Amino acid sequence: MPRAANGAQKRAAVELVLEGIGKRVGAETWLHSMDMALHSGAVTVLLGATQAGKTSLMRIMAGLDAPSTGQVRVDGKDVTGMPVRERNVAMVYQQFINYPSLTVADNIASPLKLRGEKDVARRVRELAGRLHIEMFLDRLPAELSGGQQQRVALARALAKGAPLMLLDEPLVNLDYKLREELREELTQLFAADDSTVVYATTEPAEALLLGGYTAVLHEGQLLQYGPTAEVFHAPNSLRVARAFSDPPMNLVPAEAIVTGLRMPGGGEWNMLLPTGLEGALTLGLRASALRLQARPGDAAVQGVVELAEISGSDTFIHAATPWGELVAQITGVHYVELGTALALHVNPRDAYVFGADGALAVAPQRGQ
Repeated sequence: MPRAANGAQKRAAVELVLEGIGKRVGAETWLHSMDMALHSGAVTVLLGATQAGKTSLMRIMAGLDAPSTGQVRVDGKDVTGMPVRERNVAMVYQQFINYPSLTVADNIASPLKLRGEKDVARRVRELAGRLHIEMFLDRLPAELSGGQQQRVALARALAKGAPLMLLDEPLVNLDYKLREELREELTQLFAADDSTVVYATTEPAEALLLGGYTAVLHEGQLLQYGPTAEVFHAPNSLRVARAFSDPPMNLVPAEAIVTGLRMPGGGEWNMLLPTGLEGALTLGLRASALRLQARPGDAAVQGVVELAEISGSDTFIHAATPWGELVAQITGVHYVELGTALALHVNPRDAYVFGADGALAVAPQRGQ
């Protein structure tokens, strides 16, 4: 078995495959039948709103629940009926689950001792250092803040050295500053670890930051699964676009004409549409595609500012336009008075077009 640079044993990442997995509870369908092969040694993000099915799917992956249909395979072996205690899985939950009567050091050491590792104290110090909690090793979890307690839980999960690590919205109960801080650290921790990681979140920004692969879930259905950048830039449907946009994608009713698209209020765009595309279409514009200053090739829509809010280093402008309310994400801090008339500019090449059935028909051409 290979050893890490620090001398601790490392396990090869597992290949986790879901075949026809479904879950029913009474008369309700919690998970519709789905297939998914996770990429070994990579991060897979389960992205979706509350009750999308993320936790139900993760519990089946861990062996905490059995599916109603289908099989779970690990490295080719059917483990569908195998209980979690017989699987080598590490889990981190929304809540700060630590052993309350043990010090931070003993919490982190517990899986190392169970595994019979040597030099436990050194491994504990190393893991605590990676998560910046080395100064709290002699304290009890109750003496720590929420963010510090979650770091302890993460350190203990990493100490387990499991080839499969499952994290169910681990940052959701932390304040904004702590979430931002831990997101960055998790990205580095996962990159340095060989585990296959599954990370559930409601936030598109977390999926983009973690990279890897993303599975978009909605009401128990798997809508799209693939490399995170591909899913973000080419959502296969309106439902995926809505789930993978923060702020929400601007959606404008449109119709196909000979030269391209016609929007409410008489606005027309010259653009090439797929042959046979007709009926009630939807134009999709990400907030980041809209800007205040025109560039060559841009089209413009006139609007009146209804709300302007500054968040971090961006300004979000909500404007009433003939196309409905549009939200523009403008880089930098801008002070815009309510009621101000302005033009929002966008290049048609940055537009999405969805067909009457909600399927993606046109996506922006990346790299242009």
